[in-house]
Amino acid sequence: MTPTLKYYWQRVKPFFLFFIACETLIRAVLMVHEWKDLQDVGAGAIGAFVVGYLFDVTVFCYFTLPFLAYMLLLPARLHGSRKDKVATAVVFFLMAFVMLFSATGEWFFWDEFQSRYNFIAVDYLVYTREVVGNIRESYPVGPLMSAMAVVAGFFAFRVFSGNFPAAAPDRRQRLGTLAGMTALCVALFFGVSSSYGNISANRYLDEIARNGIYELFSAFNNNALSYDKFYTKLPDDKAAALLRQELGIDGEKGESPLDHKVVSKAPEHKYNLVLITVESFSGDYLKIFGNQDGLTPHLDKLVDQSMFFTHLYATGTRTVYGLSAITLAMPPVPGNAIVRQPENGNLASLGGVLKSKGYDTKFIYGGYGYFDNMNAFFAANGYDIVDRNSLSNDEITFANVWGVADEDLYRRVMKENDDAHKAGKPFFDMVMTTSNHRPFTYPDGRIDIPSHTGRSGGVKYTDYTIDQFLNEAKKHPWFDNTIFVIVADHTAGSAGKSELDPLKYHIPMFIYAPGIVKPGKVDKMASQVDIAPTLLSLMGVSYQSRFYGKDLMTESPNRAFISNYQKLGYMTKDGLIILKPVDVSEFYTRKDDDFALAGKPPQDMLDKAIAYYQGAAKWKTWSRQP
Repeated sequence: MTPTLKYYWQRVKPFFLFFIACETLIRAVLMVHEWKDLQDVGAGAIGAFVVGYLFDVTVFCYFTLPFLAYMLLLPARLHGSRKDKVATAVVFFLMAFVMLFSATGEWFFWDEFQSRYNFIAVDYLVYTREVVGNIRESYPVGPLMSAMAVVAGFFAFRVFSGNFPAAAPDRRQRLGTLAGMTALCVALFFGVSSSYGNISANRYLDEIARNGIYELFSAFNNNALSYDKFYTKLPDDKAAALLRQELGIDGEKGESPLDHKVVSKAPEHKYNLVLITVESFSGDYLKIFGNQDGLTPHLDKLVDQSMFFTHLYATGTRTVYGLSAITLAMPPVPGNAIVRQPENGNLASLGGVLKSKGYDTKFIYGGYGYFDNMNAFFAANGYDIVDRNSLSNDEITFANVWGVADEDLYRRVMKENDDAHKAGKPFFDMVMTTSNHRPFTYPDGRIDIPSHTGRSGGVKYTDYTIDQFLNEAKKHPWFDNTIFVIVADHTAGSAGKSELDPLKYHIPMFIYAPGIVKPGKVDKMASQVDIAPTLLSLMGVSYQSRFYGKDLMTESPNRAFISNYQKLGYMTKDGLIILKPVDVSEFYTRKDDDFALAGKPPQDMLDKAIAYYQGAAKWKTWSRQP
């Protein structure tokens, strides 16, 4: 080692050792936490640490740049001086505090999403009010921050008290070192990829192998994904023809290959429609799917009073993906959901169809609708907006950072419906709840699980408020002419051992309308994209359609779409195809609920998967209203 490199190593060694210790510790903690799902990985556990150190060293190289710049600008006579020691100790304290904060945050993020920092974390950085508020209401922030400061301060003092090399290299050598490290960082930027973490078939192990800080910046750099650039494609005319065949579209094409007239076989009824999209409501909370915890006593009874869908799947892992699918009847797109993309107005939507039929159409949300661009999206697609800003102080009995308590939200829904009924207008409410979201707080005395004790309480409170809402609705004159739909936006956790675990996307849906909809079970495999066509069919509505979904009253799609930002899944009874960047397609065979990675996918199934997702990616033209 040259004298110059030896000098720099002595200066950065405390930083490097602390950084590697933190990353090793969080990797080990996550591995122990998920060990039940890692017992079959064998030597892959060691590989996770080896690959992990590649990511760790890569990130640390970026971290050294400002420190090397500091040593370049510091006059040679001050190297090793007391001022230099103080400055270095302060910088070390800040780095150590950030590392401890990041490691703690990764633990909590993993607990929620079973993943390193990813696209979700990037999204959340945009909405600091909600996210910071959620953290403050969910965790003991003060004690944790104090503990981090104490630990960082202890090691910073050790650095201050240590020996500093006094003889600094001359300025030319320091400049050369900074230039060399900058060149190395540029090479690492282009040469290291998040895909290096794909070391096994076990998703948990792959995530553990990665570095959270690297993944955060990688997600930020790749938050917009062009289907045309990164995914397997068909010629556009073939994709369009396949979609038309899948959707049963005959005749000459219009401006969009999806153009077709849906003619109801039943007479049109001006039924009111209340569609309640429940935050994070997994299918496995219900007794019918094997849950024995008794968290949903009212919804368990409602199963037998409703048309209940047993094999429905969410399209994505966040609210905006569920709202997109339900509203636009369209498969997900990679990267940002359409709700959050620019120029997303005047699309074919459930609200747009009903508004054209004279309905009072509203998006009613318990939180602030600027979050995730929800207000702007719904306002541009045929909905009036009612969100937390619309509620007076007298209407809010309880709220947390995400929104008002569900019971307050439902009281406002009741008021909006009473007003529409008095005005002689049919109404459609697209309701989005918030109470089943961390920090899981709600008014005391409603259920037998104390507020702020976890998701079980959020689920049971959700069950309680839906029952209260339906019982109150029965007292109103519009009840007998109203169809109530209860469906989840996504599940509580969409991560599993495989890249896309279909079981983690399974959600329930109830259609409850005594005297209108006959109770029973619908066992067809279906997707959130099928909800809008199905509801319009139940209402006897004929309309001009650009929807991708199918009417579950007359058809059996026997397919579902599942995704997680980059990976696009197409599932049938035969298996699962996953489309990934760059031009990758994987096929998993299916036996009951077990999926195993197999060889080349069946060509006809692959073509259908590509056609759906390639078509969805053309939403600005194919789904835009003429």
